[in-house]
Amino acid sequence: EQGLQLLELGGSVEEDCIRIARCFEATRQRCCRLEQDGRRAREQLARVEAERAALEVKLKHARNQVEVEMKKRHRAEAELEKQERKLQLVLELLMREPWGNEALSREQCSVLSALAGQRLGAALAPIRRSSAVDESCQSLLSHSDISYDRTEDDVVRS
Repeated sequence: EQGLQLLELGGSVEEDCIRIARCFEATRQRCCRLEQDGRRAREQLARVEAERAALEVKLKHARNQVEVEMKKRHRAEAELEKQERKLQLVLELLMREPWGNEALSREQCSVLSALAGQRLGAALAPIRRSSAVDESCQSLLSHSDISYDRTEDDVVRS
């Protein structure tokens, strides 16, 4: 009877050991899959971080280029205003001087009068911006939508 009990007990232990071995194998396979998934995720993260870094460099260059172009535009606008003031003074001088009217034909005088009227209106108007640039770009991207804030560049990422 004791032998039968040992055999029965032995059979049960053997089945338990087989079940435990199968569980260990399933757990090992799941760990292998998780390790592979983790490796793929780390590789993908490295690729995305490299892409993000490249995009940040492009953004920095674009911001610098915008800043340079804005400075150029302001200088050009200041020069334009300076030249318009000079032209206005010359036109006014030509229109006021009696010798200027004598030296100029009637057609030239009327053209100068028209120019003087246009320039005077432009000179009295508030400082104007190049509308060609603003209008052509407005449908694509309004300059008010662009943020020139550099605080994001200073954030340290960990």
